Amino acid sequence: MKPIYIEARDLPDAWFQCIYKIFEDEGVHEYVVEKGSFEGNKRREFDVVMVHIRHPHTRPLIPDIPSELGIPSPTSMEYVEEYLQYLMTDKKAENELYTYGERLINPKVRVNGKEFALGVNPMMEVIRIYKDRQYGTNQAIMEVGMPQDIIIDDPPCLRLIDTRLMDNRLHFVLYFRSWDLWAGFPSNLAAIQLMKEYMCHEIGVEDGTITAISKGLHLYEYSFGLALKRLRRE
Repeated sequence: MKPIYIEARDLPDAWFQCIYKIFEDEGVHEYVVEKGSFEGNKRREFDVVMVHIRHPHTRPLIPDIPSELGIPSPTSMEYVEEYLQYLMTDKKAENELYTYGERLINPKVRVNGKEFALGVNPMMEVIRIYKDRQYGTNQAIMEVGMPQDIIIDDPPCLRLIDTRLMDNRLHFVLYFRSWDLWAGFPSNLAAIQLMKEYMCHEIGVEDGTITAISKGLHLYEYSFGLALKRLRRE
C-alpha cells in the first residue's frame, strides 16, 4: 500500500485533485468488488489517501461542471441539504437500519431485538466540552461506527468525526472506510462542512480545516468515463 497525500484549497479543489490523482498508477489499484456495493463491477481505488483542505468554508461548497463538457454535476446543494438532515437529525425511515444522525445525535443499542437509547448526544457533548474551554483534549470525538456493524449488509462508510480546537478554530478529522469519489465525496464533505459551521457558531469559534482519511476512496466503473470527461481526457 502506498499512501497518497493531497493538499487542497477548498472542497471543489479537493474533489478535482482526487479525480486527477486516481488515474495515476502510483498508490492506486483496480479490483472487482466481491462483497459490497456494485458486486461484480470494477472499482478504481486509492490504497490509502489523506486529503487536507485548508479553507473548506469557501463557497461554492460543491464542484461546478463546465457546461460544454455535457456531463451531469455529481451533486447539488438541494441534495446536500437533504444529506445534512441525515447527519443532524435522528429521523429514520422504516427500511433504514441506521442513519448517521441517529448515531451522532441519539445513539442506540439493540438488545434481544429491542433498541435502547444511550441517553447521550455526542455532537452536543463535543460542543459542551469546547464551550467549557476544555481545548486541550483528545476526547472530543464523534463516533459513527459500532462493533455490530461488521455483520450488517451495508455498514456505515463514515466511521468517525474527530475534532481539534486550536487557535480559536474548529478542525475536523474524518475517517471513511469506503467512499464514492464521484458523487459521495462532494456531497458528504459539503454537508459535514455545514455541520461544522453550526458547531462553530454554537461554540463561538472560527471555522477550521478538514482532513479526510480513507483506505477506500474510489470510483465505480460506471463513473470512469464521467471523471475522464471532467479531466478533458475524453
